[in-house]
This record gives sequence, C-alpha cells and structure tokens, in this order.
Amino acid sequence: MKKYTIETYNDHIIYRNNNGATIAIARDSEVDIIEDDGYAFKDLDGNGILDPYEDWRLDYETRIDNLIEKMKIKDIAGLMLYSSHMSVTVENTGMGAFFAGTYGGKCYDDSDVDIWELTDQQKEFIVKDYGRHILLTQVDYAEISAMWSNGIQSFCERQRLGIPANISSDPRHTASANTEYDAGAGGDISIWPQPLGLAATFDSELVRTFGKIASKEYRAIGVTTALSPQIDLATEPRWSRFSGTFGENTKLATAMAEAYCDGFQTTGTGGWGSDSVNAMVKHWPGGGSGEAGRDAHFGYGKFAVYPGNNFDEHLKPFIDGAFKLTNGTNYASAVMPYYTISYNQDKKNHDNIANAFSEYIIDDLLRKKYAYDGVVCSDWNVILDIDQIDSFLTGKSFGVEDLSLSERYLKALLVGVDQFGGVNKVEPIMEAYKLGSEKYGETNMRNLFEDCARRLLRNIFRCNLFENPYLNPQDSDFLVGCPEHMDEGYVAQQKSIILLKNNECLPMQKKKKVYIPKRRIHESIDWFGRVSPAREEHPLDFKLVEKYYEVVEDPSLADFSIVCIDSPKTVGYKDGEYYPISLQYKPYTAKGTRIESIASDKRDKVVNRSYEGKTTVPTNSEDLDIILETREAMPDKPVIVVLNAANPTIVKEFEDKIDGLLVHFSAQTQAILDCICGDFEPQALLPFQMPKDMLTVEQQAEDVAGDMECHVDTAGNVYDFAFGMNYTGVIQDERVNKYK
Repeated sequence: MKKYTIETYNDHIIYRNNNGATIAIARDSEVDIIEDDGYAFKDLDGNGILDPYEDWRLDYETRIDNLIEKMKIKDIAGLMLYSSHMSVTVENTGMGAFFAGTYGGKCYDDSDVDIWELTDQQKEFIVKDYGRHILLTQVDYAEISAMWSNGIQSFCERQRLGIPANISSDPRHTASANTEYDAGAGGDISIWPQPLGLAATFDSELVRTFGKIASKEYRAIGVTTALSPQIDLATEPRWSRFSGTFGENTKLATAMAEAYCDGFQTTGTGGWGSDSVNAMVKHWPGGGSGEAGRDAHFGYGKFAVYPGNNFDEHLKPFIDGAFKLTNGTNYASAVMPYYTISYNQDKKNHDNIANAFSEYIIDDLLRKKYAYDGVVCSDWNVILDIDQIDSFLTGKSFGVEDLSLSERYLKALLVGVDQFGGVNKVEPIMEAYKLGSEKYGETNMRNLFEDCARRLLRNIFRCNLFENPYLNPQDSDFLVGCPEHMDEGYVAQQKSIILLKNNECLPMQKKKKVYIPKRRIHESIDWFGRVSPAREEHPLDFKLVEKYYEVVEDPSLADFSIVCIDSPKTVGYKDGEYYPISLQYKPYTAKGTRIESIASDKRDKVVNRSYEGKTTVPTNSEDLDIILETREAMPDKPVIVVLNAANPTIVKEFEDKIDGLLVHFSAQTQAILDCICGDFEPQALLPFQMPKDMLTVEQQAEDVAGDMECHVDTAGNVYDFAFGMNYTGVIQDERVNKYK
C-alpha cells in the first residue's frame, strides 16, 4: 500500500510521504523512485537499492557515513570548492563583464537561451570539477532565480551519487535609497538596514526576526547558505568594512551575532527546518583591528594589530554569540577566517601568516580550544598568488607566498580548513591530496578528507536538500519581497535612524518648502578598479520628497534645508606609498602618528608603513563645503544634515553650523523623511563612538573599543556609544542601561 501522494509541477515531481519526508525529483530526471514499506525514496546512485544515505528515516550522521563510503577522493575534493561569483541577470552579460558566463561558447546577448539556463562554466564546475557549492550574486528577480536553482539541482541530480548543490549569497537585503516604499505593494526582496543599522536599533529580537524572514526569502530563490553575518568587532573606526559589522561594542555585537545566526538557522521545531539557511560567520578571529584602518582585501592592509593586547575580546562575538545559539541549531554552520595576519598572536609557532594557514588560529583555537566542528571556509582567493598589493582581485596568500599552490592547499587543510572560497578547479586540491599522501600516508589523507566531507555534507543534509531542493517559481515570486516582509523591513529601517542633534527644528511640519542642494563628488576608483567619474547629483528623489514637502531650487525661498552627505571616503595607499585614512572632510595631514608602524614584513618593498606628514583628501570633501554654503545661503533657517554613515565620522567641522543631525545606514529616503516630519519618532542609538578629531583617532588602539575622546556638541551632548535622541531629548531607556 502506497503511503505517499504525488504532485506534478512544470519541472519537478513531488512525493509527499504520509507522516514522513517530502521528496522531489526533476521531471526529466534519470533518478528512479524506490518504495520501502509503502514510502517513497530517491535512488540517487541508480543501483536499485535503498542505500542508507537515501533513507530519510535515518539520522544525518548515519546517512553521511554511508555516502562518504561511496565517495571517491575527487568527489570530496569537489565539495571543498566554493565557486567564484555567479549571476543570473540580463544585465552586464557581454564578454568581459564581471561574473558573466557563456552559453555554448556565446555570451548571453548572442545566444538564444533563457537567462535561467545554466552557463558553460556552471556545467563544467559541476561535472568536470565535482563542485556543489555555488556563490550567487545578482539575480533579476525571484521567479528567475528559482527556475535557475531548479536547473542547477536537476543537473546535479543526474550526476553520480546525486549530491545536490548548496547555493550561497552575500547579504542582499539592504536598500537602494530612492526605491519607493509603498505599503502593500511588495518588492523584489524585503529591504532592511545594513548590519550597522541593525545594531543601531539595539534590539536583538528585531535581528532574529530579520533572520527568520531573510531565510524564507533566501530559500525561495534557492539559497541555503548565507555568507553572513560579519561579526568582527569594529574597534578600528577607519576600517572600510565597518558598516558591515554590528559595531565596536562586544556585548551588543555578541547579542546581534547570536540572534542573526539563530534566526537564519532555527526554523523548524527545535532546530533545522525547510526554511533553514546555514549561517557562515565571518571573519575569524576578527578583522576589525587592521593597522591604521587598512583592509586586508588589499596586500597593503594585510596586518591586524593588537597594541591594546585585546585579541581575546575579538573572539567573544563568535564563542559567546554565534557558537551559542539559543533555539536548537546550537552553533553557526560555518566560519570564514579573514585574510589578515593576526600580527604576533601565534603563541605556538610564532608564525605571521594569513589566518587560513595558521595552525594556532584555526586548529589550536577554533577547533580544539573552542571545539568548533562546523565548516571552515577560506575567504575568496586567499590561496592564490599575490600579483599586486593594491588590487582587490589578486590572491591574498599572505605569509605563505613562497609555497606552491598545492602546498598552500595542503597547509590550510592540515590546520582545519575544509573549503576554499573562489576556487573553481579541483585539480590543485587533488595535487594537495597526492602531496599529503606522500608526506603523511594516504590513509591519513583519506581520513582528513572524510572529516572535511562530513562537515560539508552536514550542512547540505540539514537543509533537506537531499530530499527536496526544488522550488515552485510562482510561490517564490509571491513570497520574496511580499508586503508583510517589506513592512517589517521598512519599520526596521525607521528604527535604525539616529537623531543626534535637534535645535527644536524636528519634527518639521509637512508641506513646507525645502531646499536640497546637489552633491559634488570627485572621481574615484571602486574595489574592482573601475573609475567613477566626477559628477554632481541630486541626493534624493524629488518625487519621493514631494510626498512630504515642496522642493524649491532657490534656498532663499525655502523654509528649511536637508543636506545629504556620506562619511568621508579615503584610501590608505597610493602609488607605492602609505597615506592616512581620514574621518574628516577637510584635507588631513597626519600629525602625532606612529613614526614606526607596528607590523612589518621583510619581504615587502615598504617595511615601515608610517604616514606621518602625508596628506589625504576625501573624494567627497565637498560635502563639508555644501553644508557651509547652505548655512550661508540660509542664515536664519533650519539646516538639517542627513549623514549616511559607513564609519564613525568627525562632525566637529560642521556640527555648530547646523540645526539638526540625523545618521542612517543606507536607509530608504522615505524612512528618513518619516523621521524628519514626525511620522516616526527616532529611537536608534549610536553603535560606536563619534570621535572628537583625527588626533584622537590616531591615538586610539586599533583593537580596543571605546577608547576615543568623543565629540561634544553645542548642547553639551557627548556623541558616545549608545547616545541618541528622540524629539523630546536624550534617550535613556533599558537598552542604554543594558549595553552602555
């Protein structure tokens, strides 16, 4: 007697077992269905027998052990690959475009395929290189992504053993500022604050809710691993990745890390469920203490330093947050080490090498001392050669440059790394296996590879991908960015906006006349080396503003002004020389800095990275000029500055010239206007300190939080961690008492 029902969809068939697992195969699948005791199972290896790994009634570990017995070394090596970036979009699909693929040797525009079909490169990754872990970047919309995901899973299903794909994504829920929010209309995906904005809410339960909603939306587009959260303690205020963190405070960042991971992973009763998404926390052991604020995506920023001897503090968001989840899944599924060399922190071998190769950082600390048994995945391209130190796209094998490619893979594997980001080719890992077998014996290498496979497969089984990886694209289109999710995200944005100054100008009555000056931006170069030309631009969409106020071009006719600015943008290296990274808008000449840099590497052309006496100019230095010009043009009218903060920012240069100051983290225009007009009263708090000046920035220790002298405004308020205002004054509530 059959104990299951069958449902047929466009591209897959579902078998719903009574009081059992729901399984699915592609409609054109070569996989047969096996019946046992009336239940349906997938014969993934095609041997006509119900193997333990195909039996959904068994526990994961039993199934994994059986599958590993069937796997060849190349099967396991393929699992260790994490693909370079892949996209599913009709934009930028021409030859030479970033992340573009080909179809039968042709670029998308020259082919007659649909965008959701697999590229030549994706097929090769799965078949020739045995890859199953795929990083998904840009997608056109949910229905397209679901169709592409089904195609990937169908293709994997036809391979030996039928191991499904584990598709991942970097964070994709942040706002495009001028996207219109229309309650009830929905959108491409729900829009939430950046992580630093989530931290500004000081509300871990809001972050847990975000995780639960984001996981549903991720699963609906085929994503089962989130390459997030970024839980580095951002103790260095100049760091370019500051905005991706939960700030500098250990207690707050730890609470947010736990809530984020738990929200993504814990969706079933007591643990893993059909909506669960693996969380990959980054970056062990913390990358937020880069020397002088430089970032290790570039060779010139490869050192994390600890002048305050505060290394252990940076581990707490991991060991007390992401590794201690409260609702059933226990710990974050995966960890990504950062590119950095944690300078002079190796207490065992005294090696100054990138974290992914460090026996002390990965094996002694993460694996042994803190008993972490999840996946360790290297950051992207850490294994490759370093071509130039000022390129984002080059390798980052800091400290192990002299090793061959296979020796680097082997070294990382031996210290406890399971997987390699941005790697599409299996042969170098096979070479590492051969090298390791010669040095340590093939039995030992096989055992090491099996341990890696066990951890990697666990994250695929937990998400029920072996049972049913297929999606109904119409359901995905309905769920992703549905009105309910959009509403939750929008309210979170409102809650993330900080009011720092209010000279009785807020809330500002609607329908008044507002002057919004253009921004003037200098030429700049992005991480990929692409030039953004100098330009003038309106910072806000006037169509949105006019729902609240009348926009006028002449400041003399305005009742008030809104001036939009960003945090200052500078880099710490140019043309072979080191420069200061500045948090002020005026040109900054470094004084009182270290004469000798902390970290050094004799292999580098420049050993001393001091920049004393060097001058740097932000690409958006004219943000300050525009504030001052507006004040001059409107001497007796309220000037409200809206700061999109990527870092702590020195506001001393203009704070005494303005009447209102709002800080946000890439929020939508309408959420900001709601806080200006009074539709929503600001309630967020600073998740970091706002420094008095660059001298206090230079004198703080990169690894220590809360060690700067803060700006004091004209009202006597100190812009310290956990400061914020509502319309009536300084906020002093349970959040401040808990975290301050």
